[in-house]
Amino acid sequence: METSVVVGFVVAVFLVSVVPGPDMLFVVANAAVGGRRAGVVAAAGMSTGLAVHTVAAALGLGALIQAAPQVLNGVRIAGAAFLLYLAYLTWRASRQPVGEPEDVPDVPQRTLRKTYVMATLTNLANPKVILFYLAFVPQFISTGAGAWPATVQFLVLGAIFILVGFPVDASVALLAGGLTSKFLRAGSTVRRRLERVCAGIFAALAARLATDIH
Repeated sequence: METSVVVGFVVAVFLVSVVPGPDMLFVVANAAVGGRRAGVVAAAGMSTGLAVHTVAAALGLGALIQAAPQVLNGVRIAGAAFLLYLAYLTWRASRQPVGEPEDVPDVPQRTLRKTYVMATLTNLANPKVILFYLAFVPQFISTGAGAWPATVQFLVLGAIFILVGFPVDASVALLAGGLTSKFLRAGSTVRRRLERVCAGIFAALAARLATDIH
């Protein structure tokens, strides 16, 4: 791959990553509720989803979707349903009393694990990511004599995307979690309100996916 192509791809990916989107909103929402660690874990989950998308696209998922458009609608439906489920869980949590940390010693570890899984599944269920890979990444694939195999180029570009995107999401998580932690010290009422805002974000993302179903 030519150096100019790689540099151009890095710049383009950085610009795409800093523009707020569903993934970044999910990271911010988790950082707001769970703090910096939860936000960074959510960012890691999003990157895991991107890795799976990269491999799937490189192995021909794009061709399957182009041949059978109904597959994409299935992904949209699954994604909207999952986000609505997250909205319900978050709203329900906001209505429960907040106990002292010593009363629930195992919650942080389970929460971080669940956050990672939810972030990964949310990214996997977002058809916008699939469409992005189909429309954006192929523009940087080289052909002709001496070019790497297209599958290898796809995997390399996907890895670059993750290496650029994860630090951006993690930085946003650290910033959001740091700012939020100051408010969380005010008491459980603030936490409940933040959780309800996050539930609204998840529901809005679900509605956005639902409107794309044809």
